[in-house]
Order: sequence, then structure tokens, then C-alpha cells
Amino acid sequence: MLLSTFFRHLPARLRGLESTATAVFLGRWLLFSVLVGVLAGSASAFFLVALDWATNWREQQPWVLALLPVAGMGIGLAYQYFGKQAVRGNNLILEEIDTPRAPIPLRLVPLVLGGTLATHLFGGSAGREGTAVQMGGALADQLTRLLRLRPRDRRLLLIAGMSAGFASVFGTPLAGAVFGLEVFLLGSIRYDAVLPAFLAAISADFVTRAWGVGHTQYPQLAAFPITPLGLGSTLLAGALFGLVARSFAVLTHWLSRQFGRIAYAPLRPVLGGALLVSIIWASGTTRYVGLGIPVIVEAFQLPLPPADFVWKLLLTALTLGCGFKGGEVTPLFFIGAALGSALAVVLPLPVALLAAMGFVGVFAGAANTPLACLLMGLELFGVQGAVYLALACVVAYLFSGHRGIYGAQVIGQAKHPRYGRHQGKRLNEL
Repeated sequence: MLLSTFFRHLPARLRGLESTATAVFLGRWLLFSVLVGVLAGSASAFFLVALDWATNWREQQPWVLALLPVAGMGIGLAYQYFGKQAVRGNNLILEEIDTPRAPIPLRLVPLVLGGTLATHLFGGSAGREGTAVQMGGALADQLTRLLRLRPRDRRLLLIAGMSAGFASVFGTPLAGAVFGLEVFLLGSIRYDAVLPAFLAAISADFVTRAWGVGHTQYPQLAAFPITPLGLGSTLLAGALFGLVARSFAVLTHWLSRQFGRIAYAPLRPVLGGALLVSIIWASGTTRYVGLGIPVIVEAFQLPLPPADFVWKLLLTALTLGCGFKGGEVTPLFFIGAALGSALAVVLPLPVALLAAMGFVGVFAGAANTPLACLLMGLELFGVQGAVYLALACVVAYLFSGHRGIYGAQVIGQAKHPRYGRHQGKRLNEL
């Protein structure tokens, strides 16, 4: 308001200069963001098609699970000899946004793409968001030299790349835009990146769909009255979602440290892969490998046993902790939806609503992005359950504490005044 009042009292000539500068900024970032959207959206389209093929082939050839340790060796060797800084994945992009040092290497794209496809092809339990976000950020950063951008503009371009990657892989442009704005600085949003993030996310989603690539369709929630009992149940469920998200992050980082004690890095996914194969064969089912989309859809239809979310949590933490590639988000959707579905037995809320709350709530707690997760819930499940989805995301975010799947996140605003001393620190420093 103060700024608008100030400009109203400026001479007309100066107000004209302000309008010109705004138009130039809009046109400039419209061009940059569309370029990022085309690159990230096309990469995500190829990735999603290849991932569908890998998943379908694996389901038809169950014997391929025996080769998971071999795939782990291949991934480990590729990152050992060609990965260098690229091995840090999402955290590398977050660190470059916070403290720019060097361009993100283009080799990150084929490395993470190939590593993720191999992980899914041979039966690892992983997601896809990490791959799309890394490809979007790396491809966007290649424009820095071409366009001769300043460090400040490079930060905006990286945020736009992350937003584009996330939006295009899930088909959620609003959530993708806010994810890029929200994820790198916990508790704060960088408003100068709002325009690039939204333009890139919308463009990338449009490009992916233009390539004829679709996304999973989830059921739209039915209207449910807002009652004190319903809100109280949501508070309880949200707390559980946050604690489970915290458990997943802690376990994944702990396993990563344990495997990190193995001096020769390519051996880490080999040993982890052998352990994964043993667990999968002992369980007698492939229900928990790959993305697990069929189980997520099932969670909206009937209450699932609690074992489903526990098994997915353990296998995903082991897969990522030992060095296989992929994202955490779709497994978090699985964990949250399965947990919410299981809670329908004891909480007086519809199973579909609880599954949707868990779907976005566990992700909100693990990624520390409650606003992006709320928008994702509205884009995927409709607005009928907006109040319940919002409350679940916020409570899960609070109960997850200062833990998360992205160790390079910087705490811009502590979740509780008591922990204000943590501001400015990375999550992996706590």
C-alpha cells in the first residue's frame, strides 16, 4: 500500500518509466519462462512415457527383480565416474539457489534419467519428482550462459526450472509453481520469483500435455460437512501424517549415512539392491515396488491394512538411502494415502477424504511445502474437501519438525518460536 501511494504521487513521467520497466520485466521473463517450460515439459514427457514402459515391462517380467543389484552397480559406476557434483541431485539445485557457485552440469539430465529408469525397471521403490525437478533445473541453468544472466536472474531461472519440472510430471501447474517458490527456503517465499515460477509451470504442463502425455486421474472428493468432530479427527490425522513424514525423512537420511560408510560408492546400491530383493521375495508380492499407483488408487476406494504404508516407507527409504535414483514424492503419496485409508476404520471421515488428506499431508510434512501440497490437493481432488486438506497439510507440516527429505533446505522461519535459533541453517546441519 505504501508503495502504491508513493507511485501515485510521482510525476506522470516517472510513473511512465515504472510502467515501462514492468512491461520489460514481464516480456523478458515471459520469454525465459516459456523456454524453460518447453525444455522441462518435453523432458518430462519423454521421462513419463519411458517410465510407463519400464513399469509395464517389469510387471510382465518379475524375474528381472533378481538383477536389481546389477542395476545398482551400473548406477553407482555412472555417478562415480561421471556424476561428480551431480550426485547431490535436488540438494545441488537448492544449494545453487541459496549460494550460487557453479553452473549445474548438463550431464545431470542423462544421469538422473537413466538412473531413475533403471531403478524402476529392476524393481526399486522410488518416485519421479526428483528426476523431473533435477532435469528442469539443469536444463534451465544451461540458459544462464546463453542469455548471459546475472546471478540474481540465475536464481529465478533455477526456481522456474524446478517449478516446471514438478508441474509437468504431475500435471499440477499451480502446485508446481508454489513448490518451486516454497521448497528452498523453509517458512518463506521469494516473491520476486512468482512470475517466472508460474509462467514456467504453466508452460511446462501445457507442453507435456501437447506431447500427448497424460497423468493419473484420481477421484473427485464428494462434499462433506464441516463439523467439530470432523475437524478434530483431521487434527489427529494431520499429526500422524507429520510424524510419519518425519520418520521417513529421518530413516532415509540415517540409511544414507550407514551406506556412506562403504568406501567404494558403487558397492552401496549393490548391497542395498541385494537386501531389497531379499525383502521383496520374502514378502511374496511386488505391491510395494516402483511407483505403486494402483495401490494409491485403491486407497480411495476401501480401507487398506496398515502394513501397506509401513512396507512402502521401509522399502523406499532403503532404495533411496543406498543410492538408487528417483524421487520421494510419489512414494510419499502412497504412504500418506495408505495411512489415511487405514485410519478410516477408526476416524469418522470418508475413506476417500482421509486418503486424499494423507496423500498431500505426508508430502507436506516431508517436503516442508504445505501451500504447494494444498494446491495439489485442490488440483487433483477438487475443492469439496478444501478445509480438511488445508488443515491436514498445515498440521502435518508442524508435526514433522525441522526434518525433511531435502537436507539443503534453509530455515528462513522456524516452525515454532522456541526454535528461532535454527534460522539460517540447513536441515542437514541440525
